[in-house]
Amino acid sequence: MGVNNMNVLSLFNGMSFGRMALDTMGVTANKYYSSEIDKYANQAAQALFPDTIQLGDVTQWREWDIDWASINLVTGGFPCQAWSMAGKQLGDKDERGMLFWTMLDIMMHIKYHNPKADFLIENVKMKKEFEQYITTHTENALGKVHKILINSALVSAQNRNRYYWTSFAVEQPRDRNKRLESILLSTGDSRYFISEKQLSRLDISNMREGGGRICFSRPGESVEKSECLMARDYKGISGKQFFTVVIQDGSLRKLTVRECFRLQTVPEHHIDTLLSAGISNTQLYKMCGNG
Repeated sequence: MGVNNMNVLSLFNGMSFGRMALDTMGVTANKYYSSEIDKYANQAAQALFPDTIQLGDVTQWREWDIDWASINLVTGGFPCQAWSMAGKQLGDKDERGMLFWTMLDIMMHIKYHNPKADFLIENVKMKKEFEQYITTHTENALGKVHKILINSALVSAQNRNRYYWTSFAVEQPRDRNKRLESILLSTGDSRYFISEKQLSRLDISNMREGGGRICFSRPGESVEKSECLMARDYKGISGKQFFTVVIQDGSLRKLTVRECFRLQTVPEHHIDTLLSAGISNTQLYKMCGNG
């Protein structure tokens, strides 16, 4: 089977970051099925890849009209809120955490119909107890599992640690030495600049160059990496909730939507498509942070 005949099922598809990765690798999906309930993410996915086959809610998977034996790759970036160290850490005691089991049920179903099907599972860096729990149950359900923790700082200008559980061996990517300055626009729209009112909310004691949730940067003279993008960053500065900011013309501004997608290594032609898809900046920021 050639890579151009691959059929892919993407669970919790979001705006199709997984398909963008395949596209960048030169892997063309013959059929690409997407399970996602966020309407803005689905709108983005269709703008980027109009041939995406939308399936809807992952919990309704038994009703999907799919030739299960034809699926060659199934991916699952299951919701992180229940597992992340930034959340309440309830694991599968959280309703969102239970979707881990839904994902495994679907993957087992595919493996039953096509034992050669590959899988790729992704989630945030989490406490060891959760990481071992997910690894053990994935092995019990799907067989041999390759697990790896990758920091996207190796291939991007952003610190972003993620675990991957796969049916195939994965190596650490080479360090491409990408710096924050490489993704910055030379000018910024006035709407991105931070107001005096927002600045007054800053907890100065937590502010340090390149640390916490804030980075001071100038085009051509920047800290090395951005801190990890989050879906809530669109809300702006509030108390101790910082995000990466740029010093430009003596003022502070937040990163533009284009700069955030560049941090996520989205190709420029895909960013152009997203910015012209009729989706608000608020929703684009949220999708980018979730990706």
